[in-house]
Amino acid sequence: MPRSTRRPTQLPQRGHHGPWKLEDAKARFSELVRLARSRGPQRVTVRGQDAVVVVAAEHYATLVPSARQPSLHALLSSSPLRHVKVPARGQPMPVRDIRL
Repeated sequence: MPRSTRRPTQLPQRGHHGPWKLEDAKARFSELVRLARSRGPQRVTVRGQDAVVVVAAEHYATLVPSARQPSLHALLSSSPLRHVKVPARGQPMPVRDIRL
């Protein structure tokens, strides 16, 4: 009977380059965080597909402002149509009495 040619999963060595497999990232989380802080974003894959990116807090802080959306109030307040009056159209609805 032939022996299995599968090799056990090897953990990344120090100075890891390229994406991390999820199981390796979990086993070496401290190293993953250290590398994210010292060398930049670290990609983690699940079943060979990119799943997440671990980034240093300082790097994340530079990305967040560009991703923020203005509030609805700010957006409507800056609209060129902000002075247009829109008449309220509505119909009164019947109210029924109920016992509490």
